[in-house]
Amino acid sequence: MSPVACTSARIPTPISSETNLKKMKTDSKCITDYPLTTYPEDSSPIALKWGASTSEERGPVACSWNAGGLQKHNAIGAHAGGYCIYHALAVGSNQLDKDHKADYTNAQPAFNIKQNESWFNDKDVVSMDPLGHLTPTLFNEVSEKEDIEIRPSIAVTKATLKLAELKEAVAAGRLEVDGNIVTNKDGDAAVSKVAVEPVWYLPGVAERFGITEDQLRKALFEDTNGMYPELVTRPDIKVFLPPIGGATVYIFGDTSKIGDGVTPLALRVHDECNGSDVFGSDICTCRPYLIFGIEEAVKEAQNGGVGMVVYFRKEGRSLGEVTKYLVYNARKRGGDTADEYFHRTECIAGVRDMRFQQLMPDVLKWLGIKKIDRMLSMSNMKYDAIVEQGIDIIERVPIPDEMIPEDSRVEIDAKINSGYFTTGTVKDAGELKTVHGRTWKGFE
Repeated sequence: MSPVACTSARIPTPISSETNLKKMKTDSKCITDYPLTTYPEDSSPIALKWGASTSEERGPVACSWNAGGLQKHNAIGAHAGGYCIYHALAVGSNQLDKDHKADYTNAQPAFNIKQNESWFNDKDVVSMDPLGHLTPTLFNEVSEKEDIEIRPSIAVTKATLKLAELKEAVAAGRLEVDGNIVTNKDGDAAVSKVAVEPVWYLPGVAERFGITEDQLRKALFEDTNGMYPELVTRPDIKVFLPPIGGATVYIFGDTSKIGDGVTPLALRVHDECNGSDVFGSDICTCRPYLIFGIEEAVKEAQNGGVGMVVYFRKEGRSLGEVTKYLVYNARKRGGDTADEYFHRTECIAGVRDMRFQQLMPDVLKWLGIKKIDRMLSMSNMKYDAIVEQGIDIIERVPIPDEMIPEDSRVEIDAKINSGYFTTGTVKDAGELKTVHGRTWKGFE
């Protein structure tokens, strides 16, 4: 790939002369000269070959500039996704030693994720590090030898899920207490969990979106207002850790059966909605569908299959909560009807959805999933993305009508009209005009 910006000229450092250095020492107590970027000719990055057939050949993802990292890092960005800034605040406020070395004793995965062929090619998994949970084991020697920080980007654990709705499901007889999956009459459910930070292989991400790597790098550099100069000065570095949210996988049942091609799988892929998921806002179907997905996943596990919920941090269709609330205001003040549902979002955000599901199937392929027996989703975008990545979906399951809050009919009917899966009726444009959400009467 050819660089998209000239690398022969240097971007000047903040301190350009001895006089300025002396002045900055006096004015701001700044005593260090910082490079704004690095260049290939000054660096010797640790070897990293995405998609290599072995972990030794693949090598670790190393983005930290600590210790010897300035010359040896092979990835752009920082660990922890959107939380990386808090790490910087902890260092900047002297609450954390920037050279702190993590002790990963007993932090290894709580259960085994079997290796899959998707880990060792550069097409199947491009938005997460397939070896991210094994980093302390696989690359500790490299870390010590090269004097560079190498951190995990995936963690694997177990927990108990306590939800009021699961207790209600037990009381109503929809779920049975089996002592294994559902452990008691309170509906407590045993769950295995995987947390994933985003790690992007830029050539693969660009290919998913049908653009060139140059185009992707340019867009990422320019639209983040130059936050990551190495996107354009280091075309030799192919991996980027973006400051965005990751995903959590909740697994019910025997984790060793995932992706075996025989055991039935029920899956809910859910995108974050803080207002509904956590606080129960009824303007959308998010929490009801999440709870339905969890309950169906538990049932699948109790029947000898595997149930799974994958929760992505993509608040407000990846538009963010501020934009989402602005859209809510525009909808409620403009007459909240289903025919205007997407239009109001487009007026404010310019697009109706920025979740871009092209990268979503990576975590499924990482787990070796080739078939989904019951897809607990109505989304055409999620369905298309999964099928396009070669994963079969046998049955699609819409949210039951009785679980749809009245105020969210605007959302669900608009989505069904736009192509979302349903086993019921699809309202036409004229009928959408008659679907109204509640007003703000009494609140203004």
